[in-house]
Amino acid sequence: MSVEPRETKSIPDLLADLMREATDLFRSEGQLIRSELSDKITQLQIGGGSLAAGAICLLVALITLTAALVTAVSKIGDPDIGPGWAALIVGIGLAVVGMLLLAKGKKDLEPSNLTPTRTARQLGEDGKLVKDQIR
Repeated sequence: MSVEPRETKSIPDLLADLMREATDLFRSEGQLIRSELSDKITQLQIGGGSLAAGAICLLVALITLTAALVTAVSKIGDPDIGPGWAALIVGIGLAVVGMLLLAKGKKDLEPSNLTPTRTARQLGEDGKLVKDQIR
């Protein structure tokens, strides 16, 4: 039974390996953060679109509700529901849709949803790994 000798590396070789691995680590971390930031930019675009759509719906609702109020007031005392009340119902429906779109857009744009959490977590794990390797 023969025991093979352990391969020993010189300090310059160890430093070269460390530098190569650190370079690879930073390169992969850079790719991760670029990917996550791209996802967050897309989220910003979608949130901005929802805000714009919600604002447009609320503007249309305001116009419709104003027309409904004018028509409803002009029909006071009439036993039929009339076009004013129908426009009022449509206006309220549009207002609800607009508020939902604005709430969604606001939630998408909250700072906690835009933080690159995966990258931060990965950097923390990498820091622990480097500390363990140095020991």
